[in-house]
Amino acid sequence: MDKNIVGDIDNLPEEDKQRMSTMVKQLQTRDSLRLYNSLVEKCFNNCVSTFYRSALNRGEETCVVRCAEKYLRLSSQVGIKFSDINQGAPTTDKQ
Repeated sequence: MDKNIVGDIDNLPEEDKQRMSTMVKQLQTRDSLRLYNSLVEKCFNNCVSTFYRSALNRGEETCVVRCAEKYLRLSSQVGIKFSDINQGAPTTDKQ
């Protein structure tokens, strides 16, 4: 983050800092819900093929677990890349 922006935020009145903090928390909650909903939709559509029972069969359950792990891992890697770019740091590929 640009240090001038951080410095400007520090100079804001306490009331404005609180409003900004509330807005950031709301945005983080919204983004978390979007990630969760997207993960559920993708993994369900990719893994669940039968509706004969109320529970997943073994193959569907394994597929959902793998799908969720991959999705969360990728989401984390993307977040790290964006953070590095935002901070102006060089990105390093860890594979």
